[in-house]
Amino acid sequence: MTLKEILCSKWTRFGFWALLYICWVAWMGNWWWIAGLAVVFDATVTKKVNWTFWRPRDKAKRTVLLEWVDAIIFAVIVVTFINIFFLQAFKIPSGSMESSLMTGDHLFVSKLSYGPKMPQTPLTIPFTHNTIFGKESYSTLIQNDYRRLKGFGNVERYDAVVFGFPNGDTVLLGNPAADYYMVSRIMGREEAARLYGPLQARPVDKVDHYVKRCVALPGDTLQVIGSRLFVNSEPAPVFAGEQTSYCVVTDGTQINPRIFEDASVSPASAWFDASLPGYPMLDLTQAQVKAVSACKNVVSCERNEDVWSPLRRDLSLEIFPFSRDYPWTRDNFGPLWIPSKGSTVPLNMSNLPLYERIITSYEGHSLEVKDDGTILLDGAVATSYTFAQDYYFMMGDNRHNSLDSRYWGFVPEDHIVGRPLIVWLSTDPAKHFPSNIRWKRFFKTGFKN
Repeated sequence: MTLKEILCSKWTRFGFWALLYICWVAWMGNWWWIAGLAVVFDATVTKKVNWTFWRPRDKAKRTVLLEWVDAIIFAVIVVTFINIFFLQAFKIPSGSMESSLMTGDHLFVSKLSYGPKMPQTPLTIPFTHNTIFGKESYSTLIQNDYRRLKGFGNVERYDAVVFGFPNGDTVLLGNPAADYYMVSRIMGREEAARLYGPLQARPVDKVDHYVKRCVALPGDTLQVIGSRLFVNSEPAPVFAGEQTSYCVVTDGTQINPRIFEDASVSPASAWFDASLPGYPMLDLTQAQVKAVSACKNVVSCERNEDVWSPLRRDLSLEIFPFSRDYPWTRDNFGPLWIPSKGSTVPLNMSNLPLYERIITSYEGHSLEVKDDGTILLDGAVATSYTFAQDYYFMMGDNRHNSLDSRYWGFVPEDHIVGRPLIVWLSTDPAKHFPSNIRWKRFFKTGFKN
């Protein structure tokens, strides 16, 4: 038997696909699937069952329609398999990560980086996440427990991470982009439901996806002082794309728009206030600050900073943990310890605002506080709490225009989706084709710095 005959042998094909299948079953960690080897054997060796039953085995009977059906079914199966275990397409919907990731960037997200999650809500229309034509694209008839397969590694500090929006478990269908919990704190739950309802609950794997930078890992202590981030008392690196809001005062004239364009300054923040005169909230990176400050008509360029005031009730409603006992702002935040799996903290009225949502929403316990301050956990008096999973703290690189963990708290480990791998397409939503295509961003990688 020649080498060609060996390679083309049905037994060689069976051995190759059987080996791949066994590796996949071992990765899944569910050996019940080993029974599928019978299907592999029949498809490659005996061929007794017509697994492509929609396609006649007699080539003469095949039609163009059946060929299209065959191609579509094959594409659905392959793409769904890839989406679950390997890669998923994702589009940057907002400017919270500018200038590191731009609005209009189309990414491939690697699920192998941290390990793919097994579908918890498997009954889903292919190629959809949570909606189609304004309706739910999934059914909760089957709900599986959370399980993550082995990946290449774990989330590392300062990784850009795609994750499920923690507050996305409840959605105001009248305003689905809004944070239900923030709207409810500001105007009350009943009024929020009346104005923007009805409400819709979503499973953990069907909440909207966000992308931010993981600035603190489980067990870290985070603090923001004057817009400067510190992790474990050490200053965090300033990333090339990291930007904050500046107040730029001019001599009364506007900065040449060409300078903004050459420096890639977002036109959305470049609005001129003649009463200043200047630009009250210009989002700039450190490199852009130098470019703008060098303009002859610029008098000053000072970073904007939020400062706590007892008169600003809105800060207690907007900034985590939404308590006047924590006088924090987006620019002066913490210190805050990030919970890790298996760690135990004392539980009292002082730190309850920090961990209440973890206990009730993410880890499924009932919590009750008596009039005398006694805390009941699942009906029993509790003076401490042990965390069941890891948590992370996420921040956008566009620090003054990012709804991130400073506004909704911790990100549970079971919400982590993957790591941005590569930009395969980038379009500027403010421009028209073909000038809207950002050719320089094609195939961009390396989002850690």
